Amino acid sequence: MIMNIEHDKENEIFSVVVDGVTAHVSYKLVDGGLDIRHTIVPDEIGGRGIASALVKAAYDYALENGYIPVATCSYAVVWLQRHPEYKGKIGNDFGGEGTCAV
Repeated sequence: MIMNIEHDKENEIFSVVVDGVTAHVSYKLVDGGLDIRHTIVPDEIGGRGIASALVKAAYDYALENGYIPVATCSYAVVWLQRHPEYKGKIGNDFGGEGTCAV
């Protein structure tokens, strides 16, 4: 599936519209890191790899711009564990399972 992921730097969001439904990743730039705080993919468009594509786009942007990939969202934590080549870290505010919605 080809996705047109858009980056809204001002609001710190990566988003995509699939079948008329918007999914997004929100982040904060903190202490030299790009910290994904929330990953939101509505049920109507779930199960298509959208969350993974959004997280990857955000962390690719981070690396291209000298930021460390950081995850506070539980989905992003798992994503980083599956992609050690990104050399990311878990955010200080990570509260365990269920800290974001996918």
